[in-house]
Amino acid sequence: MTTSLRSKTIEDALHSPTDRMKKSEAILGLLRIPLDALAVLAALLLSYRLRAESVDLIPRVQLLEPPQSLPPLSVFIPDFVLPGVLVFLAIAATLSLYALRTDRSGWREAGRILIAALLWVVAIMAWFFLFKRELFYSRILLLHSTFFIVVFVGCVRASVLFLQRAMLKAGFGVRLIVSLGAHPLPEIAKIVLTTDRRYLYLGHLPDLGALERLEHQRHLDLVMQTDPDPTSRTTLSLIDYCRNHHVGYAFLPPVLADVPHQLRVERLGLLPLIQFEPTPLDGWGRVLKRLFDLLGSAALLILLSPLFALIAAIILIETRGPIFYRSTRVGEQGRRHLSVLKFRSMVQDADAQKARLLSMNERKDGPLFKIHSDPRITKVGRWLRRFDLDELPQLVNVLFGQMSLVGPRPHLPDEVERYNPYQRRVFAVKPGMTGLSQISGRSALPFEEEVRFDLQYVEEWSFLLDLWILWRTVWVVIGGKGHA
Repeated sequence: MTTSLRSKTIEDALHSPTDRMKKSEAILGLLRIPLDALAVLAALLLSYRLRAESVDLIPRVQLLEPPQSLPPLSVFIPDFVLPGVLVFLAIAATLSLYALRTDRSGWREAGRILIAALLWVVAIMAWFFLFKRELFYSRILLLHSTFFIVVFVGCVRASVLFLQRAMLKAGFGVRLIVSLGAHPLPEIAKIVLTTDRRYLYLGHLPDLGALERLEHQRHLDLVMQTDPDPTSRTTLSLIDYCRNHHVGYAFLPPVLADVPHQLRVERLGLLPLIQFEPTPLDGWGRVLKRLFDLLGSAALLILLSPLFALIAAIILIETRGPIFYRSTRVGEQGRRHLSVLKFRSMVQDADAQKARLLSMNERKDGPLFKIHSDPRITKVGRWLRRFDLDELPQLVNVLFGQMSLVGPRPHLPDEVERYNPYQRRVFAVKPGMTGLSQISGRSALPFEEEVRFDLQYVEEWSFLLDLWILWRTVWVVIGGKGHA
């Protein structure tokens, strides 16, 4: 949206009737109820027709026998269709699918529709089995019904969402917001408020007097205070003013502004509590990640065992020394040390030679030690490092829970001793064989950038992110990008 067009929209909103801001949300919220009901009704009737005609949606394949227990339509509609519609509406309401809000995410709404459909089919099966003590008319009919409910409800919801966005573009349902305080609004918040069509940001006000003058021109929806202080008379007066004039009040927590992904609103009795978590990898997320590591590492160790034997034989033939090398690294919480297993890619006294080579260190941007053409690396070691094959034995560390398949890069204790407090945040999770920093530049990445990527992983972890990093790792290793 251009500046002139957005300014005109703001001007129109300032001089428009107050009610138009709220009616659009109420109308669209109420509209979803009959549209959902019609979508579920259509899904159930279509599923009935498909079963009556023995159509199972597989092209040119006829697997279904003619229905034996399907009731006539005159019985099916009052006995199942109408109650089924009401059950779905009740489940959707429980999942807040009829909340009068303009800030809903399309993907989040699609997820809730899927959950509602699954809960619906569970409720239907439970009713027939536990209360009517009989099986449902047709399993394929129930399967078709669930599928079409997701598709049809999803389509009508998408239509409402597009309509809502068109109305927001025209100025209907937009929320008028101002910020207020001695401190300016953070730039990241200002960008959201000035680019998101759901909001019209009217600017930053210095004090309550300026707010009162603006409020005479137009009723605001939300005031965001940038310098909240519960002991300040200014803050208390602002909250009282917002309460008395039915204006929403919010504040940006300054001490937690740099960790928006880890904030959670809880309740301490009746009091609201803003809680910070170092990483979303807690609870079931940690259990899921550990289970995935356990199964993944065990499967890879079995599949790659012939490659392990081949690499071990090559190392023995070239150097006639130990096959594996144990490197002491710093693990989770920054306090635990672990022995990371690797295929030996250097000469046997490599650690003893490190002090002599410190002057050749090419990493001047941090505590790490790296030489592009390290003289300690053997011929087979250079080949192993080219494809990161020397790190495959770390699957044993993953199997025993010392490392993870995906996580921040594990570093040496003498390197970690020179970390600053900010860099030590990476120890909130287990180190990994691969990670976001490894696929974003590998050893060529500046240390500060490496830390930034590792912290991004720690603070934004998800199971899908792990899968994506593993997928990208394969192609980064094959391409050999960023490796010395």
